[in-house]
Amino acid sequence: MTYDSLAGRTAVVTGAASGIGAATARLLAAHGARVALLARRTERLGELAEKITAEGGSALAVTADVTDDASVTAAVASVHSAYGPADLLVNNAGVMLPNPLDDGRIDEWQQMIDTNVTGALRIIRAFTGDLVAAAADGRAADLVNISSIGAHITFPNYAVYGATKAALTYLSQSLRGELGPRDVRVTNIEPGFTGSELRDHIDNPELSGQLDTMVQEVGLLSSDDIADLIAYTTSRARHVNLRQAVVLPTRQA
Repeated sequence: MTYDSLAGRTAVVTGAASGIGAATARLLAAHGARVALLARRTERLGELAEKITAEGGSALAVTADVTDDASVTAAVASVHSAYGPADLLVNNAGVMLPNPLDDGRIDEWQQMIDTNVTGALRIIRAFTGDLVAAAADGRAADLVNISSIGAHITFPNYAVYGATKAALTYLSQSLRGELGPRDVRVTNIEPGFTGSELRDHIDNPELSGQLDTMVQEVGLLSSDDIADLIAYTTSRARHVNLRQAVVLPTRQA
């Protein structure tokens, strides 16, 4: 598969310190995109930027917290100063914190809402002007939101996480109606079981064990698998919008 059309584009990837975000950044950079790496972990971002540069790519490490307005504003300024306006945005930052609803973990609910929904909105607000301008200039412009199969399939004790991802999926659908007529493509990707650090955040041993058992039964997608899908989607001809993709391990029903 060729991704030659990614060369010369300017991409912003959130949650870039690990997992899907890091894999996507490396793949986009390998095919000639300038990539701004946004995440909270400065050291991890620096290491990834150095690795991309050593591989012949162009990467900018930008420490940013999507739950903080000032942090996002500063990140936008850094990206624009180094690379100019973006034309490809991968909204990937997210957290998964399952627990029974009657545990009343408002702290976890708020963290998931702030990151998975409001954080995504902050990033969209920050870069939509760039995307619209790129499209008006006749260039490809992409907004890619990383949702989850949990937006459609319910899992016991994952109610709030699933609700935040359902909100992101619905947001993608709605934004397509607003941005599509202006030639900005909006793609919503819903991965199933994928190897990432999301599982490491679970503080409930029983739920963590249940997830491990399910993963053993059906297997995992790799972060590189999702990155490959993102690269494919954003490298199509600009009049082609792959609007929705559900991607699962073959054994995951």
